[in-house]
Amino acid sequence: MELEQSTWFVIAIVIYMFTMLGIGYWSYRQTNKYNDYVLGDRGLNPFVAALSAGASDMSGWLLMGLPGALFVSGLSELWIAVGLLAGCFVSWTIVAPKLRSYSEAADNSITLPSFFENRLADRSRAVRIIAAAIIIVFFTFYVSSGIVSGGRYFEATFGGDYLTGRIIVAAVTVAYTFVGGFLAVSYTDVVQGLIMFAALLLVPAMALVALDRPADVLDWATTHDYGPWQTGTGNPDFFNMFTGVSATVILGNLAWGLGYFGQPHIVVRYMALQDPKQARQGRAWGIGWMGLCVLGALATATVGTAFFAQTPGAEVTDQQSFETIFLDMDRILFHPLIAGLVLTAVLAAIMSTMSSQLLVVSSSLIEDLMTIFTRKRPDEFVLINLSRTAVIAVAVVAAALAVQPNDSILGLVAFAWAGFGSAFGPLMLFALYWRRLNAAGAIAGMLTGAVVSFVWGSTSLSEHLYEMVPGFLCSCLAIWIVSLATKPPSNTVVERFLRVGSTRNP
Repeated sequence: MELEQSTWFVIAIVIYMFTMLGIGYWSYRQTNKYNDYVLGDRGLNPFVAALSAGASDMSGWLLMGLPGALFVSGLSELWIAVGLLAGCFVSWTIVAPKLRSYSEAADNSITLPSFFENRLADRSRAVRIIAAAIIIVFFTFYVSSGIVSGGRYFEATFGGDYLTGRIIVAAVTVAYTFVGGFLAVSYTDVVQGLIMFAALLLVPAMALVALDRPADVLDWATTHDYGPWQTGTGNPDFFNMFTGVSATVILGNLAWGLGYFGQPHIVVRYMALQDPKQARQGRAWGIGWMGLCVLGALATATVGTAFFAQTPGAEVTDQQSFETIFLDMDRILFHPLIAGLVLTAVLAAIMSTMSSQLLVVSSSLIEDLMTIFTRKRPDEFVLINLSRTAVIAVAVVAAALAVQPNDSILGLVAFAWAGFGSAFGPLMLFALYWRRLNAAGAIAGMLTGAVVSFVWGSTSLSEHLYEMVPGFLCSCLAIWIVSLATKPPSNTVVERFLRVGSTRNP
């Protein structure tokens, strides 16, 4: 008896889930120390670091949001991708090698808040506590959004129950993060990144081959009706990157790249490199992966304009934002088992981001908050188990927030990237490249960036200029003004800064 499509999808998902759990078990066998659990004992090779950073960063936006936006509006939606590519390149170039060196020189810091504290020799602990608090609050809602996305994925793919899907996605993600820690998160990210990469190249390629006249994709969108364009002439400006976007919108979209300097779940991969010199290789792998994935998303949208018009019975499920074009093309083109394996790319994007965020939050709870309030630092075994407990605790809170998904939760995700980028991005650059930085300036910069970004993003101002721009600029000004107006750092702090400054960038 022939199996139904949904059954094949379930088989594909089960294969994927057990692969993730298997990697988690392998990572568990490699994890013997607390440093292993939190930072992989600084043993990541550049390929793993680059794909792990990319997969944990991109989420479902790369597979659904970007192809849908390009399908609807054309190349004018590419500016965010251009900004992200530029930001990724610059971040790997000027942040990765120096942060890897400095985080080890600064008392072997294994989290972003601990690095900021140790870099500034802040005995008040205020820098560490404020940084950890920002991470915990924003990432808890971020994880909740991932759980919501997982539930919605199961609804859309299997027509199943949202609650069941939410539990399955959360349980498997928590399981391999709980067991294997940083290594599990990093290596599952690699597998997930490769799945996303293969899917974004395979689906548009097969759709192109399926067309009677593949050359139609070069002008179909500009001369024929498709999707939201039913005027008789299609979208004449599909291939024009400047149509319908103002200079401030372009600037705001490009500013997404500034976020790379301050995303805790990305920069921690820099800290985990085996050697600072490997940042050059990491940059090549990271930019190569992201660039080809963006081209795959662009190809999906471009080929989709002709594919859905020329394929009998083919229709985009989402008739509003058209964000399901990748999923719909996959279902039409492939055998259900292959289609199910390709569909796991979306699940991979969701889970890779969730797992990275879970680990960062648990590390902040234990390493950045709990340990500074204990008289005696717990031993390695206790710290690992406390971190695992924190993973479960954060997941439970996030899952509770996701029981009834609403705009307040999902809305936070829209400007969480700007919040982290504004709060930590300027501070990261000043910490690595300005010796006059002090704790007062760091605190002022974090708070100013977070508040300005949050307030700006909560008002209609964000419709005209992305909140990253004012948040980032105001944070830079606050750091510079307050640092100069207050007591300079000690000679010991300056000497270490100058010593680390000899590290050469790739």
